[in-house]
Amino acid sequence: MEEYPIRINKYLALKNYATRKGADDLIKKGYVFINGRKAVLGDQVYRDEDVTVSGKAPKKDYVYYAYNKAVGVSTNPEVKSKDILMITKFKEKVFPIGRLDKDSRGLIIMTNDGRVTDRLLAPQYVHEKEYVVKVEPNFSDKFLELMAGGVHFDKFISKKCKVWRHTSKSKDTFNIILTEGKKRQIRRMCEALHHSVVNLKRIRIMNVELGNINEGEYRAINGAELDTLLKSLQLRS
Repeated sequence: MEEYPIRINKYLALKNYATRKGADDLIKKGYVFINGRKAVLGDQVYRDEDVTVSGKAPKKDYVYYAYNKAVGVSTNPEVKSKDILMITKFKEKVFPIGRLDKDSRGLIIMTNDGRVTDRLLAPQYVHEKEYVVKVEPNFSDKFLELMAGGVHFDKFISKKCKVWRHTSKSKDTFNIILTEGKKRQIRRMCEALHHSVVNLKRIRIMNVELGNINEGEYRAINGAELDTLLKSLQLRS
């Protein structure tokens, strides 16, 4: 429960009008009113105040894509070579949600909706991400038990998670579902248990699955799939 008063841009973000940055733009352009008064940057609002956004405010058309990142492609915009946005042509200006390290491959959500970033990556929200991981040497049932129970690495202990053999007879490949996202977390967890990651692929983010998208290609997230995603992120009622 939020404690009021809160800044007007945070209020608008909580009400899903826009991101805080987007809310600031609306305020600067004079589209936001508090009790009939035109809002200014930094205004504080109470829970019972009347906050409105002018119907003349331009509405942004949001787009969402599921993209299959190949090994060697970066999700860091500061890396100029082989950046997703440099090697893939999207119809709209979009950006990746979160990161998937250069040595890993698989699902990345691309969008122009900054609200998704806030909700998907904020630590107070719990959202599943599923990976298929191949390691060496072969692992035992004890390894899976330790991975699932929480692994201590670099002064950090991972949260308990779901881990299972990729197939009933898999000796070197497992599936893992995480609800947190420390940098190179799976690799560091495996290293702490004396295994090296040979191949790491993300196959699901919440309800969005990678499916059969070819590497370097993408598909639109829409319909019931998008509705479920946005409802899970509390961006749609």
